Amino acid sequence: MEKSAFVEKFGGIYEHSAWIAEEAFACGVDPRDRDALAAAMLEIVEASGEAAQLALLRAHPDLAGKLAKSGALTEESTSEQAGAGLDQCSEAEFAEFTRLNETYKEKFGFPFILAVKGRDRQEILENFRARVHNSRAAEFREALDQVHQIARLRLESMA
Repeated sequence: MEKSAFVEKFGGIYEHSAWIAEEAFACGVDPRDRDALAAAMLEIVEASGEAAQLALLRAHPDLAGKLAKSGALTEESTSEQAGAGLDQCSEAEFAEFTRLNETYKEKFGFPFILAVKGRDRQEILENFRARVHNSRAAEFREALDQVHQIARLRLESMA
């Protein structure tokens, strides 16, 4: 597979971060081996340093946020959030998500990130309410772990 085709296919695995796919291509990973590809991409992120990791976290949208309401999310994020019912929030739920998103970003400097596949709105809100009280170090690690889980789920869903 040519580099441009590889990046086109896998560049969205990590939200708005095609650089990870570019580096995975440079490593020579076989794109047919999804386990190896997932492992290579995870290692690239883990080795990239805190500044690149923070940029990766900040590339993620708010859950049930303004971008979702306006239809401005990536195709992957739109599908994931809709699958969890976040596109069907009541006004009260949307207000709580908005408040939690603002509080979380102010405290940690990046958006709340959770792999929402298989979860419902109440479970997501409960997770959000609990995690907003964590330390920054704990949340940074948890957010990266969630990003890796999202990436893995995206890879597994590809044909």
